[in-house]
Amino acid sequence: MHTPVAPSASTSRNPLAALGGGAVIGALGGLIGLGGAEFRLPLLIGAFRFAALQAVIVNKAMSLVVVTAALPFRARAVPLGAVLAHWSIVANLLAGSLVGAWLGAGWATRVHATTLYRIIAVLLVFIATVLLLGHDAAAPAPLPNGPVQSILGVAAGFAIGVVAALLGVAGGELLIPTLVLLFGLDIKLAGSLALVISLPTMVVGFTRYSRDRSFVVLAENRTLVLVMAIGSIIGAGIGGQLLGIMPSAVLLPLLAGILLLSAAKIWRHGQS
Repeated sequence: MHTPVAPSASTSRNPLAALGGGAVIGALGGLIGLGGAEFRLPLLIGAFRFAALQAVIVNKAMSLVVVTAALPFRARAVPLGAVLAHWSIVANLLAGSLVGAWLGAGWATRVHATTLYRIIAVLLVFIATVLLLGHDAAAPAPLPNGPVQSILGVAAGFAIGVVAALLGVAGGELLIPTLVLLFGLDIKLAGSLALVISLPTMVVGFTRYSRDRSFVVLAENRTLVLVMAIGSIIGAGIGGQLLGIMPSAVLLPLLAGILLLSAAKIWRHGQS
């Protein structure tokens, strides 16, 4: 079933609010090395009054912009050669994430609006848990190279692709712990590899969403989408500069708390 397109709420979609909201959310994401899409989604649904599927599509479009911009920014800290040296890991995870992204986007366009709100709320709780438990994990010894590691990589990629498509996020909050825990990579290198994996995964999900009639939301709100994307990029840069000021021991529980509150609000929104 297609999620119905919500009535216009242009009065609540002020470009200045979009710029400010995008900047604040981008800064939150930049502080922990993400694009901020997890925090942007509740804003799109709550403050800007997008229907669930519309919000996911807008979020996906802005996530594409932010991830594309982040790749060259990280090149100084993590050289391209270091990323290319791990192409086999990228290919392993992409083998699952591309399929997961296509199927996840297809499921999102068919479920009832109320069901999609609840799925989003549950996944936000899951993301909050991952932020608390997995983001600062120390790199263990990786599993021995072989079929077991490859199978687990494809399975993890598939699950991440589904989640990224359903939420319209880049998936870095799940990819980074996977790269660290499953493949034993340094967290900075894992962050860059996550961006490389996220980009084609998001393109696949975005392509699948383009077949649904709700995709028209991007044309109808092109100014807001552009302004918020610009704000998100600016905010992500600011957040990255502020990274050394706020300790993770304070930051991660705070961000997880924001996601939990957002999840509760979106769950109630789906019942209204």
